[in-house]
Amino acid sequence: MKIIQAKDPKELGKSAGKEAGNIISQAIDQNGYANIVLATGTSQFETINQLVKEDVPWEKVTVFHLDEYIGISNTHPASFRKYLQERFVDQVNKLGSIHFIDGEHNPEEACRQLGEVISRHSVDLALVGIGENGHLAFNDPPADFDTGLPYLVVDLDQSCRMQQLNEGWFDSLEDVPSQAISMSIKQIMKSKHIICSVPEKRKAKAVKDCLENKVTNLYPASILQNHPSCTIFLDKASASLLSIAN
Repeated sequence: MKIIQAKDPKELGKSAGKEAGNIISQAIDQNGYANIVLATGTSQFETINQLVKEDVPWEKVTVFHLDEYIGISNTHPASFRKYLQERFVDQVNKLGSIHFIDGEHNPEEACRQLGEVISRHSVDLALVGIGENGHLAFNDPPADFDTGLPYLVVDLDQSCRMQQLNEGWFDSLEDVPSQAISMSIKQIMKSKHIICSVPEKRKAKAVKDCLENKVTNLYPASILQNHPSCTIFLDKASASLLSIAN
């Protein structure tokens, strides 16, 4: 695990996006294609904004969606399908393909179908973040570190739902879904490379918990310590509680 600290979210995103572009381009040079996983949420704004500017032959890229709420449409302001469509798909030329998570209809079937598809692919890069409660994707604590299912239905805890509310995606806590479809911890860890973007002061405690404590499912993103090629991009605020930053 490597930690890179930027001065602010914009610089963080620029560095992370450029690094992601380099990894994707290298995979295409080596294999003729690349398979990637994209996260959403406010932590990914600047990273994705930079990534779409990179000189990547996107027609050779297959994208897998990291997580999505159950029970909201792809026109809902908080929909991660909407987020990826507008912020990524619409911004690049001729994307090879993207496998969205549909949480509207039959979540278990969506997990099964997506699981079958991703199981046929080797993922070159996953872009992820760390939640205020330490979650990785929507795997809230105590996260399931053992399931071999690529995607699963998860319950969202109170702190996770409050984060979504406070970020402005919903009008009230009651509006925030109590369940989501998430890529599993084991599936994320199968990625050859992981780039984790974590800006802002409100993530500082989670960053410290996940990066300076032992690996435990009580701090789900702590599992990233075990990945052979994971780079954590922080800004001054999110790194402020780390002993290495003081």
